[in-house]
Amino acid sequence: MITNSMISPVNLVSNMNTVQPKATPAEATESFASFLKTAIDGVAAQEQNVHNVNDQFLIGEVDENKVVIAAMQAELSLSLTGQIRNKVVEAYQEIMRMQI
Repeated sequence: MITNSMISPVNLVSNMNTVQPKATPAEATESFASFLKTAIDGVAAQEQNVHNVNDQFLIGEVDENKVVIAAMQAELSLSLTGQIRNKVVEAYQEIMRMQI
């Protein structure tokens, strides 16, 4: 089942505002890296949850609505992760095109 500790798309976006404004570059990098790791772990946990709900459905413990809901939540989280990755790559490419 989904727990409150998992990262949902809404929590992922709302947690982005928690970066400290006066961090050193090393602290900011570490903070960003830990944020990304937490977010990706949350997406992986939602994928595992879909597998668990599917297994429960196969033995008759849950109905198909819970399977569909779990699958859609995992799909949305994965889609958001892909969108964020695309934006990060786009930002990196833009920085690389800058002339110093």
